[in-house]
Amino acid sequence: MRENGEAAVEVPVTFFAEHPAGPEPVAPAQKGRFHAMAKPIGSTCNIDCTYCYYLHKEHLLEQHRGRRMGPTTLERYIRQYIEAQNGDEVIFSWQGGEPTMLGLDFFRDIVEIQKRYTPPGRRISNDLQTNGTLLDDAWCTFLKENDFLVGLSIDGPRELHDAMRVDRKGRPTFDNVMRGAGLLRQHGVQFNTLTVVNRINAKRPVDVYRFLRNELGSTYMQFIPCVEPKDFRSVAPQHWPENGQPLLGSSAAKPGNDDSVVTDWSVDPDDWGYFLSRTFDEWYKKDVGRVLVNLFETAVVQTMGMPAQTCITAEFCGKALAIEHDGEVYSCDHYVYPDYALGNIGDTHLGEMAFSARQQKFGYAKRDALPAYCRQCKHLKLCWGECPKNRFIRSPEGEPGLNYLCSGIRRFHDHAGPTLRQLAARSA
Repeated sequence: MRENGEAAVEVPVTFFAEHPAGPEPVAPAQKGRFHAMAKPIGSTCNIDCTYCYYLHKEHLLEQHRGRRMGPTTLERYIRQYIEAQNGDEVIFSWQGGEPTMLGLDFFRDIVEIQKRYTPPGRRISNDLQTNGTLLDDAWCTFLKENDFLVGLSIDGPRELHDAMRVDRKGRPTFDNVMRGAGLLRQHGVQFNTLTVVNRINAKRPVDVYRFLRNELGSTYMQFIPCVEPKDFRSVAPQHWPENGQPLLGSSAAKPGNDDSVVTDWSVDPDDWGYFLSRTFDEWYKKDVGRVLVNLFETAVVQTMGMPAQTCITAEFCGKALAIEHDGEVYSCDHYVYPDYALGNIGDTHLGEMAFSARQQKFGYAKRDALPAYCRQCKHLKLCWGECPKNRFIRSPEGEPGLNYLCSGIRRFHDHAGPTLRQLAARSA
């Protein structure tokens, strides 16, 4: 693997001590569609983003840097994931940490194992989320030949990207990411962009959007709001003390204040609304039907009365699990805490955990735990309280469990609502 100037590439990557051998779990009778985010290298990464919500798992889960999913666990996961699905297509998602640190041979093994376990009439798809800094010609040739969809993490123009996304020596990563993007285009690899909207780049929405569209050539953009309570490294979501939840609009419910409950890099909720509104206007004027933006596409279909395309805006959640490199399964990628561990695929079949009563309760809680402020909101069916991991402030009436981003989400839908209804009518 090429170093590309990244400080952490020299970290040895070794197999994790695998789950003790025992009888292989039998596939449950119930099958259905669900998604799993696989973390075969755990939290190991070659860069050190200021806002990363996953690097601390190394300590929280007592991981050792450089460990990776062993061959038995990898094969067990692939087999169980295919066995538990009933759709024509089975989508595997590979993330980290930085999954390209595993090396090409690991992913060649993935493809071969998938071929062995795919029944006739089913098809397998793979997507890979990467920071792009370790991509080279060999990687891109493999990704193209095996039809991988790549998610490329980039936060905008150089000064905005490098404000938060640096390597482990504090050096900028923008040039290496752009080199990786160029190789993806050169080899014809399909890629999307994932942009974390934080306290800095949220103030320059049009610059971010135009950079992604014009300079990077992105035709599918994912915007993810950066929201992390100050105690996120040790306290799991929904385990916050109620008396520590600040009121909507208070200084404690915004970043950068002494009494703030969120990290300094978290996006300001009102800036999130500003970011969405300005990028929506740019998208609507110039790019409808040409550039896909995850949050705008789902807003259109939900305005039409159709199901959400993203879990964060859906009425329920719980169908997007996470599996760590040791085979441990968690309720969600943002809930990888001991409190939300469902079990290990060495003991219990992945499909059984996905459709368990415990996981169903987790999923229904997204709707059932909504405060009255949300239930009475005219935008309820477009938002559904957004992601539960962000519900740690109080409503104006003092009820806990309101989403930190509430004011920004309301601002966006107030602004975009008339246009969304026009688009929905046109699409219908």
